[in-house]
Amino acid sequence: MKYRLTKIYTKTGDNGLTGLAGGARVRKDSARIEAYGNTDELNAVLGLALAYAQKEKIPARVRRPLEAFLKQVQNELFNLGADLASPIQSNRARKSMITEDHVRHLERHIDEWQKELKPLKEFILRGGGVISSWLHFACTVARRTERAVVTLVNQEKIDPANLRYLNRLNDALFVLARWTAKKLGQKEILWQWDTLKKHYK
Repeated sequence: MKYRLTKIYTKTGDNGLTGLAGGARVRKDSARIEAYGNTDELNAVLGLALAYAQKEKIPARVRRPLEAFLKQVQNELFNLGADLASPIQSNRARKSMITEDHVRHLERHIDEWQKELKPLKEFILRGGGVISSWLHFACTVARRTERAVVTLVNQEKIDPANLRYLNRLNDALFVLARWTAKKLGQKEILWQWDTLKKHYK
């Protein structure tokens, strides 16, 4: 099915309501809207990371797998948003677009990148270069999105794969941020835990 955006403004949301797939209208501050709104924000942050990866002069061996992964995840997040915008009870025949295969695919990426990284013995600060910083930021937005979906789960039924996907995605983005920093020769910044310890002497 193809969707066309024939008009950007419709004035149908001026009263604080918006439409879900299936036709139901809900408040714009509902848990479901919050959930897929966060998904949309995460997609935008990944778009920024991708734009920097394409702009910066980085080796193709780093840029190509990074671009491929981010583009794929952007599409998957759009599908996830569609899942979250479709109440299960309003369309029982509709299958979730995000499945356990997507979760396993993220896990394979995590395992592959981890092989090239040293195990963390200390916490790191978010950073390690511009692209890595955007990926770390995306990781935190993914975690917020996951929290929003957990709130939704406590109120309505959703496909469990949606939540598992977000959980693996925030892990994948964290590991990808570290992998990118390593490949680009950018140093990770360790948390200076002794600055905290001195307050408890």
